[in-house]
Amino acid sequence: MKVLVLNCGSSSIKYKLFDMDNKSVIAQGGIEKIGLPGSFLKLTLPSGEKTILEKDIPEHTVGVEFILDTLTSAEYGAIKSLDEINAVGHRMVHGGEKFSQSVLLTREVLDAFTACNDLAPLHNPANLKGVNAVTAILPNVPQVGVFDTAFHQTMPDYAYMYAVPYELYEKYGVRRYGFHGTSHRYVSQRVCDFLGVKPEGQRIITCHIGNGGSVSAIKDGKCIDTSMGLTPLEGLMMGTRSGDIDGGAVTFIMEKEGLDAAGINNLLNKKSGVAGVSGVSSDMRELEAAAKQGNKRAILAEKMYFYRIKKYVGAYAAALGGVDIIVFTGGVGENQAACREEVCKDMEYMGVSIDLAKNNVRGEEAVISTDDSRVKVVVIPTDEELMIASDTMNILNK
Repeated sequence: MKVLVLNCGSSSIKYKLFDMDNKSVIAQGGIEKIGLPGSFLKLTLPSGEKTILEKDIPEHTVGVEFILDTLTSAEYGAIKSLDEINAVGHRMVHGGEKFSQSVLLTREVLDAFTACNDLAPLHNPANLKGVNAVTAILPNVPQVGVFDTAFHQTMPDYAYMYAVPYELYEKYGVRRYGFHGTSHRYVSQRVCDFLGVKPEGQRIITCHIGNGGSVSAIKDGKCIDTSMGLTPLEGLMMGTRSGDIDGGAVTFIMEKEGLDAAGINNLLNKKSGVAGVSGVSSDMRELEAAAKQGNKRAILAEKMYFYRIKKYVGAYAAALGGVDIIVFTGGVGENQAACREEVCKDMEYMGVSIDLAKNNVRGEEAVISTDDSRVKVVVIPTDEELMIASDTMNILNK
């Protein structure tokens, strides 16, 4: 079975084509700057080299068509015909309370998903564009939706509710939903396979740390708490997002700066976090370089960034009644040894001990805790696309 996985953003489409008979990636790439001047498709060749194909891509249907044409092209093709694509799996961002697992995309499902647009006005409409584009070009190919929020639907009400008037939950669904669910689900399952243990009985804290970041508490394979909230703004300090902030500070800033809702939303989501504090960059590699050169604001931003992760790990150890496994994943979690070291420093009291030599690893599965550490600390590169392809295959096989 060949499954095409699409991740559609407002101006981008990432894709991977899997041969699920052996779970191999046979083609991958992404389109950027949809609807903007200079749009292009960047694809990875079988040799590992990358090449860029420029084309005017005014909207998503043209983008999906370009991807499909490239997949079957004489020069860059991975398949001879579109008939080889058996199914398409989509990353869907916000499923609200309606979706607790991946589903076959029917008209009823898409209507329910569209009803969640208010909760993710940037992401959900873009996801729908991808679905509609495939429907227009490959009308007979089944499509499956895999939701970022689904894995977190096992949280108990006392963990996901906000302490605001209950009517706001009843009227507008104001509650914590969480994101990165497909990644947290993948790495929490994969780490158990890697360590040769069953998810049942395991207390796992998964740290998806990248330009966006979140931490989840997982007990017996199910999420019981997660750091992101109604939107991806809550929780950790991120590349350009503030993370946790006093609501009173938000209204104070609005009054002082004369900001409306759109203005404060832009400030907290796009001008804050690591970039806002450091004044250097939202990229942790550039921040690390600036900190090593003695840039005081970069040093401060780095300390804040690591501290917030540590704080959530400690909180979730308390929520779980202890912890057996801590997982690091995501662009920073997988690749930055300094981040993992700082988060786990001085945690011997709860059974966490890092081996600095083992921690010197990038982008590969590895146990980085000492042999006598009561808690296993593990790096597991995430593979959300494989999770989406696997869900798609499993649903169709049923």
